[in-house]
Amino acid sequence: MSRQFSLAGLLRLRHLQQDLAAGELAAARGRLDVTTVRQDRARAALGATTTDVTSTESLSALAAGRASMRSSLSDLDALGRGYRQEAELAEEVFGTARRESIGLEKLEKKHAERLAAEDLVAEQNTLDELASTTWFRDTTTERPES
Repeated sequence: MSRQFSLAGLLRLRHLQQDLAAGELAAARGRLDVTTVRQDRARAALGATTTDVTSTESLSALAAGRASMRSSLSDLDALGRGYRQEAELAEEVFGTARRESIGLEKLEKKHAERLAAEDLVAEQNTLDELASTTWFRDTTTERPES
């Protein structure tokens, strides 16, 4: 068996795809969060307008301001829906990329476990061979004393 995982290049590619999808998902969620904050601010501003009307001009200005704010809020709602759909799509793409990576990661783990098992068997065989070899000391020749 090859010592190197044969699908390592493909696994690196899958990890790159997963990282790219994670970046796209983070960007989409960021845009959605910014739009949500803008919507909340617009709603707060729309609710905080004063209703003290002292003349017909101020009533017209108030009505024009509220209509403009409602229009902006409507635009933000549409933008938010678009960003929400974009974020959902990015989440699906990330999920797919992650699933593809997980399958290869499991194969890589099994490959590493198989290599470790082979290494242990080889080491045990070496140890068994060493243990079964009898070492004799030649007692017929004497060592010269110094």
